[in-house]
Amino acid sequence: MSRTVSDFVIQRVRDWGISRVFGFPGDGIGAFDGALGKAEREGDGLEYIRPTHEEICSLMATAHAKFTGEVGVCVATSSPGAFHMLNGLYDAKMDNQPVVAIIGQQGLNSLGTFTQQESNLERTLSDVAVYVQTVVSPEQAQAVVDTAFRTARVRLGPAVIILPHDVQEMKMPELTPENWVSRSSPVAPSTAIVPPQAEILKAAEIINAGSKVTFLVGHGADGATDEVLKAAELAGAGIITALRAKQVIPSDVPHHSQQLGLLGSRPSMNQMSDCDTLVLLGTNFPYGQFLPKSGQVRAIQVDLKPEQMGLRYPTELNIWGDVKQTLAALIPHLTAKTDMSWQDGVVEGMKEWESEMEAEAMISYDDGVNPRRIYHELNKRLPPRAIVTADAGSTADWYGHHIRLREGMLGDLSGRLATMLAAMPYATAAKFAHPERSVICTIGDGAFQMLGMNELITIKKYMRQWENPQLIIMVLHNDDLTQVSWEMRTEDANPVWATSQDVESVDYAGYAELLGFKGIRVRNDDQAAAAWDDAFAHRGVTLIDAYTSKNVPPLPPKIAFEFAKNTATALLKGDPDATDVVRDTAKALVTEGVERVKGKLKIGQDEDTK
Repeated sequence: MSRTVSDFVIQRVRDWGISRVFGFPGDGIGAFDGALGKAEREGDGLEYIRPTHEEICSLMATAHAKFTGEVGVCVATSSPGAFHMLNGLYDAKMDNQPVVAIIGQQGLNSLGTFTQQESNLERTLSDVAVYVQTVVSPEQAQAVVDTAFRTARVRLGPAVIILPHDVQEMKMPELTPENWVSRSSPVAPSTAIVPPQAEILKAAEIINAGSKVTFLVGHGADGATDEVLKAAELAGAGIITALRAKQVIPSDVPHHSQQLGLLGSRPSMNQMSDCDTLVLLGTNFPYGQFLPKSGQVRAIQVDLKPEQMGLRYPTELNIWGDVKQTLAALIPHLTAKTDMSWQDGVVEGMKEWESEMEAEAMISYDDGVNPRRIYHELNKRLPPRAIVTADAGSTADWYGHHIRLREGMLGDLSGRLATMLAAMPYATAAKFAHPERSVICTIGDGAFQMLGMNELITIKKYMRQWENPQLIIMVLHNDDLTQVSWEMRTEDANPVWATSQDVESVDYAGYAELLGFKGIRVRNDDQAAAAWDDAFAHRGVTLIDAYTSKNVPPLPPKIAFEFAKNTATALLKGDPDATDVVRDTAKALVTEGVERVKGKLKIGQDEDTK
């Protein structure tokens, strides 16, 4: 039987090292789907994972790239499928992840004729894609597929291959030397870029001259943990990680002050306000208001995305290079610091902060379980090599404040896009990528109602394939779009508008039980620890339905005057939850103040002892 374009594309995808794709069928991609089925029957196909929605396909492909370092691949039909996948493709673009989308199209003769499901997909997808191309002839297919994978890897973003339905079925010829026909190779270029020696020496000079050095580490430094730690040791540096980079630096590194900003720690904020040298490693940290004042520090940035360098802070030196290789070249030129007082200050600050976080987690509220308590108890029980996902919204607050990823653990979320519902497809993709590991999804009830509930069906369909079927979904059940409710108060000085914010209450544990999963309900703080113990003892899927307070304030490490003023104004305008918000915020603030005083007294006692 002669080989079709679809047969060729499937084999070429395999040649690029891909074994799994996330897809949803449709007539626009029908011939390609048929070829996938044939390849599966013949034993040389691709593992085809079909969730409940094309948006989930693209989010799973993005998560696969994040959790494996491979190219994620998603497949969908023409216009409606392509449009559904946009959100996940933008997640890949904004978090710099290599993804290839293979999208169907109506036949060549239909292009531009306004027929059913024919749209200008190249125009639609040109903003999100680092490369997008329609295959208009069999001779073009090889170059388009190879260019898509190569570009996705090098430019760290989503590439799109558009396959018209009739082209999918055309005979694929052997390519010979011919004008206008490119013969390409399925070989990935190296991204282990090392900058010139002159730039390495300049970076060393800047770091060696600093006495208060801070490393701000992003997900672009993944795989460079040892090099970051060695460089920080020599420079006497404190380390801050972006939220997506929790897994890069283990939490038990004492001078790692976790995250910066609204979801961050006070020691990280103090580092930024007091440092004299800032080294940004593989990060596009977007919150410039938390970075030093212009001219306060000497700054260096190392990144593989040159367009994102020197963008957040006026850096003195921008190094286009791989973080691991650049630091390996830099380390021999760093002079070991003898005065470690700056780094020691970060260590002491983190001890105080961790005590404060634990104290805030142990507060009891009258209007529901303390969500901090849920995360605090989870963190104490994370098994080795666990994978944790968080959603956009208040789950990201508590993930940042309370989850500490130890060596070998992984964790991630939708970063710069911060799309809701991503925690569920991220967790499911993590199970496919690492079926032997325990995976924990933390998600809010608003996000869970979007498409998360659907994905319990996907889990039911595939869980028998996983070596370790343990997957725990924890839903913060407070019947409110909590993060947006707080943003209405703190950013716009508006009271919560129940019409937009209320979430219909659902028995989420009961829904999980209908599907044959274990359901656990947590209605008071004292049940939180036992719930996690019960879930981790179960070798299967568990949903923890945590009835939490929606009024626990996601307090930043420092409350700005505008934050406090806007919140007060919103409450005075008739916020429906004003009484509970005032009471719960007061409890949190009092606890925070007490713990800070305790911390300062302890530091004073330690100094007296010395």
